[in-house]
Amino acid sequence: MTTPPDVVRSAYAQLVVTDLAKARWFWADMLGFHIQYEDQTQLCLRGTDELTHHSLVLRKGETAALDHISYRVRTSEDVDRAEEYFRALGRPVRRVPKGAGTPGVGDAVRVIDPLGFPVEFFHDIERAERHIQRYDLRRGAEIARLDHFNICTPDIPAAYAHYQALGFGCSETIEGDEHELYAAWMYRKQTVHDVAFTGGAGPRLHHVGVATHESHQVLRTADLFGSLRKEHHIERGPGRHGVSNAFYLYLRDPDGHRVEIYTSDYYTGDPDHETYRWNVHDDRRRDFWGNAVIESWYKEASPVLDLAGNPLPVTESVLDESAVQVGADGLGIVEPGKQPATEEG
Repeated sequence: MTTPPDVVRSAYAQLVVTDLAKARWFWADMLGFHIQYEDQTQLCLRGTDELTHHSLVLRKGETAALDHISYRVRTSEDVDRAEEYFRALGRPVRRVPKGAGTPGVGDAVRVIDPLGFPVEFFHDIERAERHIQRYDLRRGAEIARLDHFNICTPDIPAAYAHYQALGFGCSETIEGDEHELYAAWMYRKQTVHDVAFTGGAGPRLHHVGVATHESHQVLRTADLFGSLRKEHHIERGPGRHGVSNAFYLYLRDPDGHRVEIYTSDYYTGDPDHETYRWNVHDDRRRDFWGNAVIESWYKEASPVLDLAGNPLPVTESVLDESAVQVGADGLGIVEPGKQPATEEG
């Protein structure tokens, strides 16, 4: 049996956008990402705290989609392990030599994983100038760093099993009364998650999660879009999640890609960290204050591309969290006599 690569953290996402100028306005001017590299076909962006070349790449294309998500691995040998591991699983694999792929990234491997997602594994990446205390350069939402990916998949147990095999821990889940798995949050860095799974038609990208330092920066983001009469980019929030406890705001970029502005989750680094299990009937699971979760948040997501750049087919999901009648979802009411509950273990 082959050894999986040692994943360190979620590293960057590469999105296909149809208009680079509009994307630059949204991600750099409004959200405050720093531009590390720019040409006529792509932008490489990073947050204030990030010391590597980028955490987000925007590539111009005909149709908006996810090109790939990317994980940094611990050593260059882990890039080789990633190639061997996914070949042994019978998955499509492509080696991407330094200079042939994303600017700033060294030798990498791109695969279509067992869930149907385009995923890159790399170790080497160019360093970037330290902006942590360049307060004079901060603007917009003052994004600090990439935090996580959230992906839509019709088979949450399969997603859980795949990432568990890659060495990921699980911080929280949403489960049914018979412990049916509706969603899961999994991590390698010592926070709530590097990747989360939202049940639904997939493979699709639900959102990219980016972190700010404080909740007032989340509120400022909403105020900035409102002040420019661009409030239609705000999809959901501000609010506080039940899962993760994080303060959040969801936005849609000019192409419809979803981004979560995210702060104030918690540490998961203890070796005996326990999974916190939410019941799907608990109306605080998605918003701790019981605010409505609109239908577009459950149903809409970005398509993903295969290794040749073609859209991957989507499979519908059997288990539908949005169909569970919970008042906070705005899609029904709590069943009379039903007591929301959580459990640990």
